[in-house]
Amino acid sequence: MISVRLRPPSRRMMLCGLAVAGLVVVLALVAWFTPLLAARTVTIEGLATVPEQQVRDALQVPDGVSLLRLDTDEMARRVAAIPKVHSVRVRRDFPSTIRVSVQERTAVLYFDSPQGSHLLDADGVEFAIEPPPPGVPKLTTAHPGDSDPVTRAAVTVLTAASRGLRGQVGEVVARSVSDIELELRDGRTVLWGGAADSARKAEVVVPVLTRPGQVYDVSTPDLVTVR
Repeated sequence: MISVRLRPPSRRMMLCGLAVAGLVVVLALVAWFTPLLAARTVTIEGLATVPEQQVRDALQVPDGVSLLRLDTDEMARRVAAIPKVHSVRVRRDFPSTIRVSVQERTAVLYFDSPQGSHLLDADGVEFAIEPPPPGVPKLTTAHPGDSDPVTRAAVTVLTAASRGLRGQVGEVVARSVSDIELELRDGRTVLWGGAADSARKAEVVVPVLTRPGQVYDVSTPDLVTVR
């Protein structure tokens, strides 16, 4: 049996190890507590209608504070509270940059009120009162709003339709959650019914619209009628 005797580390090696550990601690303290890694640049991407200054104000990036100490999740929550913002990502880019990526809400429907035109996005969220972008269909229903189940059903129906069909829709008339129709810009009408089976209805309605007719009923997608 061979016995191996390990030599204890020398005093010099121990001192070197302590020195390295001390240097690491000092560097960590410098990075954490001093402005060495403070944010000097903020870059914001993805803005189209939201003013950049509004995003900067929401970020509230403090002067002279290390990137390591910034709560990027809280910064993102403040930016996400801007009504037109759908989602946001805030990340550190060392040594001194904050990068912000914003996805804005996009209007898919609007409804009119005495206050103006209310814009709704694909999630059914009412996010602005302003003139609708060109081509966005109007919603006609008794009690429009993002808390109204009929409004949300209408949004579900429209977003289920193909992009080509959505481009032809001038108005969505929603009398109830199960009675929704699409008024096309050329005067034709698609009777959609409710939001159930919307994927199947979206499949069958495109070829059906090539047939001559004025009213296209796809409320029962396995028994489509044209008149």
